[in-house]
Amino acid sequence: MRAGAGPEFCRRPRGVLRGAALTLVFAGVLGTAAATGSLPRREPAREPVPAPAVVAGGTVDRAALDRVAAEAMADGKSGTKAAEDFVSRSGDRWGAVYDKREYAEFEQALDGAYTGVGLSARKAGPDRVEISRVQAGGPAARAGLRPGDRLTAVDGRPVGGLSVSEVVSLLRGGGVPGSTITLRIERGRAVWTETLRRARLATDPVTVRRLDDGAVLIRVSAFTKGTGERVRAAVRSAPAGAGILLDLRGNSGGLLAEAATAASAFLDGGLVATYDVDGEQRAVYAESGGDTVRPLVALVDGGTMSAAELLTGALKDRGRAVTVGTRTFGKGAVQMPSTLPDGSVAELTVGHYRTPAGHAVDGRGIVPDLVLGGTGAEKRARTVLSGLGGGS
Repeated sequence: MRAGAGPEFCRRPRGVLRGAALTLVFAGVLGTAAATGSLPRREPAREPVPAPAVVAGGTVDRAALDRVAAEAMADGKSGTKAAEDFVSRSGDRWGAVYDKREYAEFEQALDGAYTGVGLSARKAGPDRVEISRVQAGGPAARAGLRPGDRLTAVDGRPVGGLSVSEVVSLLRGGGVPGSTITLRIERGRAVWTETLRRARLATDPVTVRRLDDGAVLIRVSAFTKGTGERVRAAVRSAPAGAGILLDLRGNSGGLLAEAATAASAFLDGGLVATYDVDGEQRAVYAESGGDTVRPLVALVDGGTMSAAELLTGALKDRGRAVTVGTRTFGKGAVQMPSTLPDGSVAELTVGHYRTPAGHAVDGRGIVPDLVLGGTGAEKRARTVLSGLGGGS
């Protein structure tokens, strides 16, 4: 992955469709931006949105994939394995095949639950993986692990050269509650191994905190079910005139509908993003009635992905927020899930999305207005917010 990623449930940066909901995951290991008055203003479409999920890569012949899986099953072989081989050769770098259990687990994750040990990881250098967050009450927290601890191996496998998405996959294992995992940890000069037991955990993707200067910090770690409305509620309950620091760092994505709802907290309707599915152009709109006056700064980094990038792009392109941080991940392709003959699910890229100003995100990411990384990013973002009149 890269500079950051969400908790273990994010698996890899790839999108997942739930029912008729348009999703952007990346993984998915789970950005912000500037439309002017020239952009279309229109109320959000009320009809169900056809269900692609946003990620990146080429396209796959879905009919051919079905044939390959069916023929493998007819020969007594694994249809899932044949589909995986087919997708891996297709050039669709975000294409993926899930067995039924994996897909069910991933859908549960989008509802705000996952199986793991309750920690998030990030790359802190070419060969360095650090714990970025520890979920309160989870197995990792009970074992005393802390943000900043270096993770060097999982079940004896060194992780320094792995992407964050690969580390997340190891942490989740098979998604079986009660299964054990052994982590090798470094803290300063101390080195030790910790054996933890995976558990079913609920995520808390939105945290709200009042800052010393009167501004309100809203941190969104993923766009799972209900996240968008929680962001809207946090904005509505913020004191009059208080600025908002929207922290999207390490946000690995989630449900597009939730990102659009979150955008509606800051926009009075209008365009959030456009996308294409097999060449057909479509659009996503914010609802009307958002707070368009309150000072807003969005904080992003290389772990800001897919749905979070879509929100970032909408706020930045429409001039609603000043964006601070480092270039976002760059995951912006539309995927459609297909059920295979054996019940497994293949997610295949069918198009790409763009920000309101027409900028492609896939493979490029979003460059913030103020490029600044490291531990001082939040402090600088707060300074920018204060300069906008968002702090005392």
